[in-house]
Amino acid sequence: MTNSRENCSFAAVNGLARTVQLGISIPTFILGLVLNTLALSVFCCFWRKQTKTSVYMISLALTDVLLLLSLPLKLYFSVTTVPGLLCSFIQAPYYVNTYTSIFIIVCITVDRYRCIKHPFEGRANQSPRCAVWICCFIWAVAWICSTPIFVFQKKDVITCFHNLSDQTWSVPFIVSVEIFGFLIPLAVMVFCSAQTIWILLNHKNQAKKKAEESDSLRVIVINLVMFLVCFTPVHLGICLQCLVRQHVIVDCSLKQAISLFIQVSMTLANLNCCLDAIFYYFAAKEFCRKTHLNRVIALCPLFQPCAV
Repeated sequence: MTNSRENCSFAAVNGLARTVQLGISIPTFILGLVLNTLALSVFCCFWRKQTKTSVYMISLALTDVLLLLSLPLKLYFSVTTVPGLLCSFIQAPYYVNTYTSIFIIVCITVDRYRCIKHPFEGRANQSPRCAVWICCFIWAVAWICSTPIFVFQKKDVITCFHNLSDQTWSVPFIVSVEIFGFLIPLAVMVFCSAQTIWILLNHKNQAKKKAEESDSLRVIVINLVMFLVCFTPVHLGICLQCLVRQHVIVDCSLKQAISLFIQVSMTLANLNCCLDAIFYYFAAKEFCRKTHLNRVIALCPLFQPCAV
């Protein structure tokens, strides 16, 4: 997502970023594939009755798998020159799956908030059909919003993820990405998480349910922190890089620092594919209370905590 211009060299920056990307992306790819493939097999094969939550979980795990599968292509083609149109087909799945993951995480947070604030209504409205339509809508919108990558892409031979067109870096497009792709989801996450935490803290309940509430609070807080840590730096980097492309920032050393920052922050954002396993812990605990999970636990230590 960076571009070398004039006499400012980015060779050293790109080399350092490449080393960091390999060091983080390879473990992320392996661990993420294992966790998400395992989650898909459990949710699809062992979950006897699908609910809205399970549909969101399956969609999130599938999105993470597709994002992880795009990482090797990202690593290879970020140092290899290819025609612009081919580059669009390489870049689009990465960005589409990133934002699809963000919105599905938001859907899970909103669904959890509704179930806790309105427990009877929330539990009665657990038909998976609505969740399927919502997930399909998210996927469709994400792909439609990726069209600028194809329409504005340079036609000549370029290095993917480093030479997005000037139209893609235009202020209206970047502002739209920041607002609709991050700030609005973040606001919804903060509101729903804060409301859910407040309800749980002020809810007088039986002592035997306090452990479950404690687990819920822990997951909600970790989920929000995880969202902030994974997605805030990369969107800050996008904003700064837009200022570079609009010639607001012209100092060479500052441009190099921003280039390194955005490349590393994109890599850190991919860690979300592994950290989403926290969602699976939470779902598995409820799953354990509804089904016989002994053979799943025996096959997979990942779900051992829910057996307690």
